[in-house]
Amino acid sequence: MTLLERVQANDPEAWDRLLRLYQPLVLSWCRRSGASEADSADVAQEVFVAVVSGILRFRREREGDTFRGWLRGITRNKLLRLGERRRGQPLAQGGTEANMRLHELPDVPLDDTDPVEEERDLYRRALELVRNEFETATWQAFWRVAVDGLSAPEAAEEMGLSAAAVRQAKSRVLRRLRVELGDLLD
Repeated sequence: MTLLERVQANDPEAWDRLLRLYQPLVLSWCRRSGASEADSADVAQEVFVAVVSGILRFRREREGDTFRGWLRGITRNKLLRLGERRRGQPLAQGGTEANMRLHELPDVPLDDTDPVEEERDLYRRALELVRNEFETATWQAFWRVAVDGLSAPEAAEEMGLSAAAVRQAKSRVLRRLRVELGDLLD
């Protein structure tokens, strides 16, 4: 059963894992849109409240539909609502440009691409979720090939294993990630 299926079945551990994976990404999207740290935290909380209420309706109905895209759309809507709320509030005395910026939603919309660092961090968090399920040697073989970029023969020589054992270790970890995360990393 994938993480998404477990979340949809309301498994508390799965919700915790989903939050560990995606909350930092949502916070990053909020900050990139120009929201303050405090507003980013509030918006992220609103986003995950919406996810809780809408997770059973999430479907990949069209090619290109992804969980991350759905989550980005919820985040964009929450940021727009934040901007609407801010526009209705009076500005602080003094009228400085800085105060005005605090009360406006930035003109730059949240785009559909993540910086490479954000995507890399998401994958690293996903790896952390399954790390403890593997023996140290299996994990190190996977890491040396999949993350550090060594070839299987190079990693095998370094670790005193066969190249086939290194390829099998990489395959086992990647298979576990696919089972665990399924649609969530698309």
